[in-house]
Amino acid sequence: GISSSMNFDEEEDEEDEDSSSSSQLNSNTRPGSATSKKSNKEAASAPSPSTNEPVIDVDDLEEFAIRPAPQGVTVKCRITRDKKGMDRGMYPTYYLHLEREHGKKVFLLAGRKRKKSKTSNYLISIDPTDLSRGGESFIGKLRSNLMGTKFTVYDNGVNPMKTTSSLEASILRQELAAICYETNVLGFKGPRKMSVIIPGMNMDHERVSIRPRNEHETLLARWQNKNTESVIELHNKTPVWNDDTQSYVLNFHGRVTQASVKNFQIIHDNDPDYIVMQFGRVAEDVFTMDYNYPMCALQAFAIALSSFDSKLACE
Repeated sequence: GISSSMNFDEEEDEEDEDSSSSSQLNSNTRPGSATSKKSNKEAASAPSPSTNEPVIDVDDLEEFAIRPAPQGVTVKCRITRDKKGMDRGMYPTYYLHLEREHGKKVFLLAGRKRKKSKTSNYLISIDPTDLSRGGESFIGKLRSNLMGTKFTVYDNGVNPMKTTSSLEASILRQELAAICYETNVLGFKGPRKMSVIIPGMNMDHERVSIRPRNEHETLLARWQNKNTESVIELHNKTPVWNDDTQSYVLNFHGRVTQASVKNFQIIHDNDPDYIVMQFGRVAEDVFTMDYNYPMCALQAFAIALSSFDSKLACE
């Protein structure tokens, strides 16, 4: 399995000692390679490493869930998996909470797999008690292909297949992310390969709206046809083999404490030190999920759900 909070790099150890409480901010105080250069004003507003807890406003859950993380701030969350109840073993509910200081948690999103769907299909809601498709709280969904290797994340807009063509473009659903799992060269015996495709950002640091009307306009189609003009392609960081532990390791700076094939860090190839998102196990049914600009909570949560579901798990 992919081990976790082990430092396999001595230089990083020294860095950690210097910045002690905020080691996770080391590489995350600058925006990702996907953005244009920061203005001085933005640089000034980025938290200095001494600020332990940037204030993250979650008053409007729906707005917060699709808003990209503030630049220079790592949004730290936790996912709990609830398997209790009649069919929860097969269809657990996943709850996403924002971590606050002193162990406080703020509920953000809940997700659950739909039962009567041919492919894996997760509904995501801003109400932990209402996970219905028609509910007011429905905010998005994650759907896989038949193989369970490719996933698409949608917001709560209208499916273009179910409407007439004269429909307003603004109410068509947006694609917020696509996730592809590939078997690696070692077959099933090593870490998985993930590609994550998300809409790009414009000069005002707002997400480009991608509302496909047909199969050719989807994020997956754009990526497969190498038409990546307004999208950002991310990958999971390749773990390093550690001879002492005889396992693949990534450095999560203490945020992940249990080895699991599902642990991953998402980066942009141009800037491998900037962790756009990381996810990993800390207990049997508890996982940490941290994300940075330009990702939002809904994108990150759906990517994590795809990791629970992917058929290429090699545990």
